[in-house]
Amino acid sequence: MEHNHIAKKAFTFILNAAAWIILIFALLVTILVFTSDRNNGVPNLLGYIPLTVESDSMKPAFSKNDLIISRDIDDIKDLNEGDVITFWTIIDGKRVKNTHRIIKVNEHDWNISYVTKGDNNPTEDTIEVYPGDIIGQWTGVKISRFGSAMRFLRTKTGFFICILIPMALFFLFELYKFIVVIVEIRRPAANVLDEEEIKRRAIEEYLAQQKNKENEDDSVKE
Repeated sequence: MEHNHIAKKAFTFILNAAAWIILIFALLVTILVFTSDRNNGVPNLLGYIPLTVESDSMKPAFSKNDLIISRDIDDIKDLNEGDVITFWTIIDGKRVKNTHRIIKVNEHDWNISYVTKGDNNPTEDTIEVYPGDIIGQWTGVKISRFGSAMRFLRTKTGFFICILIPMALFFLFELYKFIVVIVEIRRPAANVLDEEEIKRRAIEEYLAQQKNKENEDDSVKE
């Protein structure tokens, strides 16, 4: 019996932990999706920017469909040659995000710009990067192939399947636990009431027996 009780507690603990992990993950993705929508497609969580790599231009540092983490830059002058930055640029006539390495810093009087290049590209980028174009600096953190998952989560289907449904299941699970607690709290009270009812009936039966006995004794005397 004790072994079963311990196993039940362990199973409940695992369920609780899994439910909270799912909820926290769902909330984080929700925050990233909303901040991305309100920030020109750039998600930001407390200064950190998770981005999906769109090409193999930076191999072997990271590859297409990897998830990389950049961060906000406090002082643009802290950037040096060799740093990897994420920035806005124009590719095929479209304004897109790109993440390449700084190979040269140009300073002209009060102006500063950066020449960038993909590690896997044979030539440097044709458009210089200016401070206003920079989104963040790569922290060196990457999660291989996880960018595809993040891209799917940002779709309506992915958000519904992976975020809304798990959150609904979490709240249903918490509601079930709440109901179980209420039942457990009420059960002892019900047991006490049952015991009181049994005692009351026993006393009534005893008194009835005593009364019947007195009546029988009176009958015998007469």
